[in-house]
Amino acid sequence: MKSVKRIGVLTSGGDAPGMNAAVRAVVRTAAFLKLESVAIYQGYQGLIEDKTQIMNPRSVNNIINKGGTILKSARCSEFHNADGRKKAFETLQKHKIDSLVIIGGDGSFTGAMIFQSEFKIPVIGIPGTIDNDIFGTSHTIGYDTALNTVIDAIDKIRDTAISHNRLFFVEVMGRDAGHIALNTGIGAGAEEILIPEENMGLERLLESLSRSEKSGKSSSIVVIAEGDKTGKNVFDIAEYIEKNMPNYEVRVSVLGHMQRGGRPTCFDRVLASRMGVQAVESLYAGKSNVMVGLKEDEIILTPLEKAIKGKSEINKDLVRVSDILSL
Repeated sequence: MKSVKRIGVLTSGGDAPGMNAAVRAVVRTAAFLKLESVAIYQGYQGLIEDKTQIMNPRSVNNIINKGGTILKSARCSEFHNADGRKKAFETLQKHKIDSLVIIGGDGSFTGAMIFQSEFKIPVIGIPGTIDNDIFGTSHTIGYDTALNTVIDAIDKIRDTAISHNRLFFVEVMGRDAGHIALNTGIGAGAEEILIPEENMGLERLLESLSRSEKSGKSSSIVVIAEGDKTGKNVFDIAEYIEKNMPNYEVRVSVLGHMQRGGRPTCFDRVLASRMGVQAVESLYAGKSNVMVGLKEDEIILTPLEKAIKGKSEINKDLVRVSDILSL
């Protein structure tokens, strides 16, 4: 493999707090190794439309503390087509970009792997998503910040739940993974947690809440992952419980996109910085088609194909802890 000289960096898919810290680390590590770096704006769409800018260490001043991504992000259906990917490659050729760092989720990595196989451009993935649903890393960039955002929101909701003797159903993000719901549910002291990996069922939920009511609980919090497998959305679940538990005043709070925003936590800033440094060092060492990840506080590399096809597992011990503490 030819040695890299000019690295392109882009953020793709849903934004996540800490992406800016990763961009900063990529640009500054490239400069440290006497390599050039080029920002590609609006993800793969920007690569197709030639939205690029040469970067230097000063270009990434004062971004480590900012949420979102200064490079913007966009879904790009055109990149799914061979013609779109050819246009993207022409942009790389035009600017003499010989390698790519892709910050995003599994969809972004799938695009990167196909692109690499067609045009032999070295690519390294950095997992950036609040859902924490990528195989090959214990933590994705943005996950820790999202946990803290959700905990803060549920704490506030609990205040009003207690004041009015209400039962609140709080829906959190996570797509088909229950990491956010499970961890924040335990951390916020939720009475029940519904996640896609554990199909609790409505009847069992009703039984559990009825036991809580009989034991003297006058207010409760139920945290629900958006991909929960009960077959009902959060409003349907709330309606079902309200019909069967008339003594409870039921409310629903969908936290939505606020979970993606906000300044990244220290953990996410450090994680993103470590991953960004490793991504550039890996390209410099001749590696490609791998994702940077975290395992037992060590930075590791996982083949992109494994990261895409593998399944991120829920912590079964946390499920056990949740069951014990929901009395």
